[in-house]
Amino acid sequence: MSTANPLPLWQPDPQRIAQARITKFQAWAAEHHGAPAEGGYAALHRWSVDDLDTFWKALTEWFDVRFSTPYARVLGDRTMPGAQWFPGATLNYAEHALRAADTRAHEPALLYVDETHEPSPVTWSELRRQVGSLAGELRALGVRPGDRVSGYLPNIPQAVVALLATAAVGAVWTSCAPDFGARSVLDRFQQVEPVVLFTVDGYRYGGKEHDRRDVVAELRRELPTLRAVVHIPLLGTAAPEGALEWSALTSAHTEPVFEQVPFDHPLWVLYSSGTTGLPKAIVQSQGGILVEHLKQLGLHCDLGPEDRFFWYTSTGWMMWNFLVSGLLTGTTIVLYDGSPGYPDTGAQWRVAERTGATLFGTSAAYVMACRKAQIHPARDHDLSKVQCVATTGSPLPPDGFRWLHDEFAESGADLWIASVSGGTDVCSCFAGAVPTLPVHIGELQAPCLGTDLQSWDPSGAPLVDEVGELVVTNPMPSMPIHFWNDPDGSRYHDSYFAMYPGVWRHGDWITLTSRGSVIIHGRSDSTLNRQGVRMGSADIYEAVERLPEIKESLVIGVEQPDGGYWMPLFVHLVPGAVLDDALLNRIKQTIREQLSPRHIPDEVVEVPGIPHTLTGKRIEVPVKRLLQGTPLDKAVNPGSIDDIELLRFYEDLARKRA
Repeated sequence: MSTANPLPLWQPDPQRIAQARITKFQAWAAEHHGAPAEGGYAALHRWSVDDLDTFWKALTEWFDVRFSTPYARVLGDRTMPGAQWFPGATLNYAEHALRAADTRAHEPALLYVDETHEPSPVTWSELRRQVGSLAGELRALGVRPGDRVSGYLPNIPQAVVALLATAAVGAVWTSCAPDFGARSVLDRFQQVEPVVLFTVDGYRYGGKEHDRRDVVAELRRELPTLRAVVHIPLLGTAAPEGALEWSALTSAHTEPVFEQVPFDHPLWVLYSSGTTGLPKAIVQSQGGILVEHLKQLGLHCDLGPEDRFFWYTSTGWMMWNFLVSGLLTGTTIVLYDGSPGYPDTGAQWRVAERTGATLFGTSAAYVMACRKAQIHPARDHDLSKVQCVATTGSPLPPDGFRWLHDEFAESGADLWIASVSGGTDVCSCFAGAVPTLPVHIGELQAPCLGTDLQSWDPSGAPLVDEVGELVVTNPMPSMPIHFWNDPDGSRYHDSYFAMYPGVWRHGDWITLTSRGSVIIHGRSDSTLNRQGVRMGSADIYEAVERLPEIKESLVIGVEQPDGGYWMPLFVHLVPGAVLDDALLNRIKQTIREQLSPRHIPDEVVEVPGIPHTLTGKRIEVPVKRLLQGTPLDKAVNPGSIDDIELLRFYEDLARKRA
């Protein structure tokens, strides 16, 4: 992909730049903390990584972080892994998430939307009351700081209340979406041994009801540490024997009591997709998430009390936790529980319209599906409140940028498109949204504040305008404090710090351009390497999936025992399409002309579907292992896959080739 200097797709106007919170923060930080007053974002970013301690100190002051006991210094130890942030400080995440209740009691904190697309508000005062009631009941059940509390819940207000009540007590939250099967949930929850389980009886998706009472019964049997199960009757069924009723635990008028915990006290456990072995149980801290999300949401996403923040997500993906943190900036958050494409592909735009969303977050895959289905969001819906469309999950292809821009421009909208990239590992972004910078097609605007993001070659030399490994050379507050059940820290170390000692290697290929933007090329452990020329799989997908016949694709590079290299492209076709010679030739021609002749696949194979992790990422490395002859039970953790049957195709193909 060229990093030549094309004209930007979008440029913020002077008024937007002047009003952006990041502009005001820079002026204030220049006056009070020696940040550069001139030089715009690039100068602010340089200062934020060169003077890390001062930057994070300034950030906590700007957002009025309430330390109940003061910190001795910002960074006690900056060694990675193991950096020590704000030693001595105590605080509470949930206290900050509910602060807006003091001044905006009767305004909505949450807007809940199901597949009827009719929003139901929960006010700040009602949210605070329910959290106070539930936190008191958790304490009465014997839940203490450090205990784990789990949720098998969809994206509903009760999930937000349960997370905040857990944090208020100083306990540790963890959740899975109810479309996860019992094995997937147990692979996660059995590691952390929860004492309380919040569950629904089922959920609604795609116009159908899905009963989960059998799964809940299995979870109760297989989680011996549970002291209490709380039943939320989403489908209207009675509580199973021995379970507590949600309504009984949230009916009191109790002021919340916020346990003041150390800055590095665990807040929640997130899980890597864990396609092989058990998922990594990633522990992040109350203080680390608080300050990282204030930075990300308040400065990069430019969110404040007048905003409405919608991101399509489920409770099994880090973006749900990120969405909940919108409360930290006093923003109204939109919870959508349902299929992203029900009753039609335009569903998410309808939710944005009906909730008055100002920031609309979705997946790159959804944007491309809308383009393919010839949806016209801004023509067919009143999206005049939408200031920003943000995407993550995979890189947004150039065609996605163009399509979004053109669709909104036709209605006269000045749309900021923010493609962002980070990871569950930090529950945040390494690069992405900056409201004061231009947007270039196919690129993320810039590395985020406080994040010394670089592209390195195998020897650790930094690269510009060349593809390299995504590394972060200084600590971020939301980096894991540890993994659960990793007593000597070896699994944590090996996951990020084995390749470059003391430096976080994320496992993505990126290009840092000479103008400061970032291009993501996909996972480096599934890179395509033909005759020494490396290419990210995302580049292939972007080119091939422009063809109307191709619903989705998967490309794998397989090193052969004889030293050869086999690169098949698997294609899932749209209904009615046929993989004939004409389509084959167009696939090859597209790759030859848009990428390189070296990366034309050795074979194009039609498949019944592309396998994904439970959070929607294409599965590349396990498929590669299968094609190299690894048995299915060794190549992948079945509980982490959306449809294990799809993998049997690749296992059979490997057998035939052998």
